Amino acid sequence: MRVLDTAALLYWPMDKLAGGICAESQKQELEKVSAQRSMLIGAADIDWRDVAQSWLQEAKIVAAKSGDLPRLSDVDLDLLALTIALDATLYTDDYRLQNAVKNAGGKIENVGQSGAKKVWRWHLRCEGCRATIDVPANVDRSKKGPVAECDICGSAMHIKRKS
Repeated sequence: MRVLDTAALLYWPMDKLAGGICAESQKQELEKVSAQRSMLIGAADIDWRDVAQSWLQEAKIVAAKSGDLPRLSDVDLDLLALTIALDATLYTDDYRLQNAVKNAGGKIENVGQSGAKKVWRWHLRCEGCRATIDVPANVDRSKKGPVAECDICGSAMHIKRKS
């Protein structure tokens, strides 16, 4: 089974998409990026899936363990959930998604770019007292900036790679 990231939907030829599994949430993402490609994809033989809440919760736990959760979008989490629940191979160029899947023992393939060469683990570090904690499953998610507040001193906590 193949779970396809939005990059595959955008750049692969239609025949290569056939039989792929995608999250329903990708339809909106695809429409924002390319309305024309979105119309074409509508005719492709793709298995569009809703993501069960239990699958999504498992994906959040997996992403929190690797430390990637704060930087994954809702669509990314849906794809991670499908990949884990279906024991499928995820086709993506997204390094954060690749890292989360690899940390969970899953399989990834690249869409067009070279893949991540290392598997990393992340934690949160306080910019004030320098305390570190594992990434919790209820962390704020955003593309940049702090994602939590330190319980010790109240300063912002940022994602940092574990040594």
